[in-house]
This record gives sequence, structure tokens and C-alpha cells, in this order.
Amino acid sequence: MKVAKFGGTSVASAEQLRKVANIIQADKKRRIVVVSAPGKRFNNDIKTTDLLIALGERCLNGDQITKEFDTIVSRYAEIATGLDLSAHIIDEISASLTDTVNSDKTNKNRFMDRIKASGEDNNAKLFAAYLNSIGVAAAYVNPKEAGIVVTDDPGNAQALPETYDNLKKLKNRNEILVIPGFFGYSPEGNLVTFSRGGSDITGAIVAAGIEAELYENFTDVDSVFCANPNIVDNPKEIKELTYKEMRELSYAGFSVFHDEALIPAFRAGIPVCIKNTNNPAAPGTFIVAERDYSSIPVAGIASDAGFCSIYVSKYLMNREIGFGRRLLQILEDEGISYEHMPSGIDDLSVILRENQLSDEKENRVLERIKTELNVDTISIRHNQAVIMVVGEGMTSFVGTSAKATAAFARASVNIEMINQGSSEVSMMFAVAAEDAARAVRALYEEFFMNIGQVQVQEAIEIK
Repeated sequence: MKVAKFGGTSVASAEQLRKVANIIQADKKRRIVVVSAPGKRFNNDIKTTDLLIALGERCLNGDQITKEFDTIVSRYAEIATGLDLSAHIIDEISASLTDTVNSDKTNKNRFMDRIKASGEDNNAKLFAAYLNSIGVAAAYVNPKEAGIVVTDDPGNAQALPETYDNLKKLKNRNEILVIPGFFGYSPEGNLVTFSRGGSDITGAIVAAGIEAELYENFTDVDSVFCANPNIVDNPKEIKELTYKEMRELSYAGFSVFHDEALIPAFRAGIPVCIKNTNNPAAPGTFIVAERDYSSIPVAGIASDAGFCSIYVSKYLMNREIGFGRRLLQILEDEGISYEHMPSGIDDLSVILRENQLSDEKENRVLERIKTELNVDTISIRHNQAVIMVVGEGMTSFVGTSAKATAAFARASVNIEMINQGSSEVSMMFAVAAEDAARAVRALYEEFFMNIGQVQVQEAIEIK
């Protein structure tokens, strides 16, 4: 069996859903389909999930919601009409959304989870109805029915171990099963969503649960590229990536696949293939446990903006037992997670997602670090970008770091911070956000422009 997940652009219109149906019928092993909410139909369009968020916020504010409600229902109605479906499915979707907006608003986070999840849920109902209308036996399966049990953490759910045993029963079903992505249910029965873009996570969880031979993730590109095509002109396609490489690249800005979605597939040893709904014949990019690193030690280059860094200096910091723990405790107290923490003997830096800090919270964190840890110097730098050079083969090649820093120098980009993970799968560089695109282009030229003409470097086995 294969699990096929289709992203927002793949299910944004009637035309796209016809393509999805054709893809499903082209391979009888594609027995389980996971769908996102309808995405953008054109460049300046608004995703259904964003429309739902706006609707939910107006509900919570006690504002009039008729316009937002009708806009959302009309998106589904347009798709249903284009697929020649009866008005019954739209009546069902409208009634379901009505129930959701009228549901308990005491807990705002739970209410917003229900609102957001309705995008995927109603799209799964619609697609299952379409498959049946064209003679393909299909069934909508709610995540509760499927047995997707998750932690009770609104907007950040994690699958619980019993989920995988529960999902095994789906293998006994004969129809095409259509499951909405993005959410599950807590042991207490609360609907809880994964982080944004979490339909990829649902697909991976289901693939692991039914022990699929392949998890296919359909999107709007033929493959994963070595660099962002919005930054680099015609970047090279990647045929194979390892799980670790893809997770690092996804974390650092490769939006084609959710970084958390790899964990269930990795643990179950299920290969993932990223394919194009608009060109399903293209081979796509396979994500596997191991690949050949002999000629291409670097798999890709990713960048992401929206970071800031807190710099702390204190004489003899290395002698002070518990210093790092106490600093991180301050961040934990304020509900802040960190991304990287490179350090020296007397100083350290903590890189954070900038959207976690309001002005008030920032001032409080800096003051607490200064007074509670009695530091000599503390400062914060905003508008940072993180660039990741990723490749499991880097450990077997001498000079990879030198090549990277030389590329930054040629591009006249100042490196504000460097960090290499202990696994040596990636190198992280922090730069000013306005320099990120220039740096990515320089790194791409350094690592990928001469492949096939000159060997990147003579590999040296690490004994």
C-alpha cells in the first residue's frame, strides 16, 4: 500500500482535484489519500486556512462573520460545481462550519483549532464524494475514526504511540480512504491540530501506522531543488536526500515538506517521494535512509529569515556550573524556544525565532538575564537570517567549511555567527537578513556550479 498526501495547491480547485483523482486511479496501491485545505488558486489568492483564521478571530471578537463565512463556503461550492457534485455536499459543509463557529469559545486556542481543522476536514468530505461520483469506491475517514491520538497541546500536537497500532486496522478496508490532514484527537476527545502545514505530518503518521511501502507527498514542484528557485535561477534538482538532510533543509526554509513529518517515516523506515500533482510522471525526489555522497557531499542550501540573537558575555562563564541551564530556564519561563546556542569560554549566543518576542517580553528577558545571571555584557540583534549548508557527506570531505566561508567573502557578506551540529550534517551561518539572498547565491555557485566538470574535492575516508 501507498499513502498519497496532496498539498493545498493540489486541491485548490475542481481542475486540481480531477488531477488528484487521476493520480489515485493510476496506481491501485494508492489506497489512502490525505488532503490539505484548499490552497491558492493563483498568486494573489488567499489560502482557505487563512480565511478560516480570520473567521475565527472575528468570532472571538464578537464581530459580524457573514462575509467571511460565505467566502469560505463559496470556495467549496465553486469546487463542487466544477466537479458536477450535487448541492448536498455544500449543505453538509455549510452545516458543519456553522456548528464549528457556534461551538464553545471558552478556550480560545481549542476553538481556533476546530476552526482551522475544518478546512482539511470539509475538503476530505468533498473529495470522497467526488471519487464516489465517478465510480471510485471511497470513504471519508475522520482522524478520530482512524485512531489518530495526539497530545493535548493546541496548535502543536504530537502523535501518541497508540496511534500507530490504531491505524493498522485501516489496512483491512477495501475502499479508497480519504483522511483530512492537520489534526487528531487527544485521549480526552479534544480536537487538536499539528503545527501549521501539519497535513504532511498526518500523511507520515498514517504511512507509518499502516506500514506503507511508500509515502508520496504531492505538491506543485517536480522535485526538491538544491536551493530556493526564488533566489537562485534554475537550481539543480535533487534526486535523493536522506531523512536527516531533508529535516535540516525543511527546518531552514525548504517549504516543500514539513520538517516534523519526517520523524514517523524515519522511525518506520518508509521512503518518502516528493512529486508534482501537475506532472506526476516526473520521478520526483526520494527521501531515504542513505544515499551516495561520493560526488555530492552537500545536498542543499537553505535560508530562512525572522531570527534574532541574544549575546551574553561573562568572565569565567565556563567555570560557573549551571549557567547555561539557568539562562535556558529564563527562556522556558517566558515560553520561548531556542534554535541554536553556540558558545565560547566567556560568552554565548542564543538564536531565537523573532516572532516569539514582543517588546515587553524582550525587555523582561534581557533584564532577567542581566540581573539573575549577573552578566558583564548582554545585547540583542534583530533582523537575522539563518543559512544552512546541508549534507551528510560533508564529514568525508576536507575543506567544506573553507569553501563556504570563501563564498561568503566573495559575496561581501559578513558572517555574524557559525555553528555546526554535532552530527555534522549541517553548518549554520547567521547573517543580516538583507544579505541572505546574496549569500545563498554565492554558496550555490561554490558547491553546485562545477559539478560534472570538476570533482568537488578528493574524498578522504574518516577512519
